[in-house]
Amino acid sequence: MGALIQVEELRKTYRVGGGTLDVLKGVSLTVAEGEFVAIMGPSGSGKSTLMQILGLLDRPSAGTYRLLGLDVSRLTDDEGAALRSKVIGFIFQMFNLLARTSALDNVALPMLYTGEPGRAARATELLTEVGLGDRLDHAPNQLSGGQQQRVAVARALTNRPRLIFADEPTGNLASDQAEDILRRLVEFNRAGITVVMVTHEPDIAAYAKRVIKLKDGVIVSDEANPSPRIPFGEPAAKAAGGALTKVPLPRGLTAVELREHFVSALKSMLANKVRSALSMLGILIGVTAVIAMLAIGKGAQKSVEERLSSLGSNLLMLFPSAPRGAGGARGGAGSFSRLTLDDVAAIRRSNPGILLAAGEVNGGVQVVYGDQNASTTLTGGTADYAAMHNDAPYYGRFFTEQEDKDRARVALLGQTVVTELFGDANPVGKTINVNHIKFKVIGILPRKGSGGFRDQDDVVVVPLNTAMRRVLGSYYLNMISIECANPQVMDGVMDAVRTLMRKRHRLPDYKDDDFTLRNMADIQAALAGTSQVFSLLLGIVAAISLLVGGIGIMNIMLVSVSERTREIGLRKAIGATRRAVLIQFLIEAAAMSTLGGIIGILLGCAIAFVMSTWAGWAAIVTPQSVILAFAFSAGTGVLFGFWPARKASLLSPIEALRYE
Repeated sequence: MGALIQVEELRKTYRVGGGTLDVLKGVSLTVAEGEFVAIMGPSGSGKSTLMQILGLLDRPSAGTYRLLGLDVSRLTDDEGAALRSKVIGFIFQMFNLLARTSALDNVALPMLYTGEPGRAARATELLTEVGLGDRLDHAPNQLSGGQQQRVAVARALTNRPRLIFADEPTGNLASDQAEDILRRLVEFNRAGITVVMVTHEPDIAAYAKRVIKLKDGVIVSDEANPSPRIPFGEPAAKAAGGALTKVPLPRGLTAVELREHFVSALKSMLANKVRSALSMLGILIGVTAVIAMLAIGKGAQKSVEERLSSLGSNLLMLFPSAPRGAGGARGGAGSFSRLTLDDVAAIRRSNPGILLAAGEVNGGVQVVYGDQNASTTLTGGTADYAAMHNDAPYYGRFFTEQEDKDRARVALLGQTVVTELFGDANPVGKTINVNHIKFKVIGILPRKGSGGFRDQDDVVVVPLNTAMRRVLGSYYLNMISIECANPQVMDGVMDAVRTLMRKRHRLPDYKDDDFTLRNMADIQAALAGTSQVFSLLLGIVAAISLLVGGIGIMNIMLVSVSERTREIGLRKAIGATRRAVLIQFLIEAAAMSTLGGIIGILLGCAIAFVMSTWAGWAAIVTPQSVILAFAFSAGTGVLFGFWPARKASLLSPIEALRYE
């Protein structure tokens, strides 16, 4: 038979404190295919270290190691993992089974990293062969020590290895269970599999064909066993394959492996429910804050837009005002400008970009109906008032131009006035008293809500001439509304109106305007910008919550890596590459944060609904905010889970397996 293992002058040195410890001191040996070799020695002799190097779990400090004719002394971690998954099987003294994982999944695990199909069928076949066909779904804590070791034996055979390393395979078993495991090792050897077993007991070594004894890091004897405890006879089959010509390349990640990692992540979260819930809490709160706060910000912005649009589109507002410095003891009533109906007529002719111009007056009045009364604001406007201010009545009608000329006593009521005077009754056609003057209600104005400190629905609208002559006794206007043809001509109209009013008021160049001209589009843009800043600030607060949640997940993942170090070592020993371990832990972190994100999205939507329905706040959840929150939650898990995942992927297999 050809040489399977060739070792020349193998050395292993550890740094301990400020010095060094030589564990292997120039070991040379050859193991042929089909042999059953026992490596013996007292504790500290280096036998386990030798087996770990031969099994590609550790690296030698010096020397040459050839496996199947290939020099593997300087393989990368991933190349070593790929070679282990195809050539080597391990049986550990401590079994090293994944907790909370069925016997079937434990045995099928090595095939996950080779990508071979039929994992469940192969695992079932092997468990049946070792007498555990009725225990496929049992977790390790539901099995005896002997049964756990038989699961480990079946796992070692999953990828049909050419070489099995057994490290004290009977150290934790009763004598009858140990006998069963040793018989199976003999059977594997008869089938052509090379077996290298580490033990310190002569009775166990007696089952091997060859016994190598180590002491103080050197081989002191290497002898054939002429009479193994169980006769071997001729092998039933030869080991398949010859020498390796190149190192097997590590595989890429498959969909099956991704699904397995996702299932593993869910099992890990379910196994530590309280800890997982606490770690998700930060993400949940952050995403809830993102959804709720963006909903409030969007609702506020929408509310501002609606309220400004309710004032009318493309509007300029002209108000009288005192010139700068006109107040004080010397400033009398004549220091204030006045707006008249003649100004309205002149403004209409001042620029072709003006569609409409109308004067308005307003003042406080007392309205009475039956035994109900209310203090409200009376607004006098022209027949164009409804079109200019988007104030067409939703019930009834608006007054006409002729009614304005005739000073008709007709009125339209805002929703607040309707509620105070009539409750749920229909006011149209009823007669009310406005400052002791009877008015017929002809319509109900649309609901507009409050704007700033003023309730826009607390209003009574009457014809302009009626308000000026019959109710308020005013000869001057409080405001002139100017509607432009489109937003593009508004600047030109403002210049024309300003020039006209300065001329009509005989203002010299060195004096300031005695009027105020406001562009509603500019106000809308300013308020919209304020709303955006408000939304941004809310988003920053929510992002800080997400940041805190991400740090929580990072802490939990670091704890998880620490707790599962032996599991990481096992996965690497049976063929997991660094990338596979990295992706596994990244998926766990992303799954945890994504689940927290989904719950946070639902909770945030619920809060927005409650605020909108019960508190009366404008809260709008947009698809963009949901997508943003989901992406941030998943991204937070990946971002903050990367360091723990990388730390796990860089662990040495043997250091991880030794971790306590």
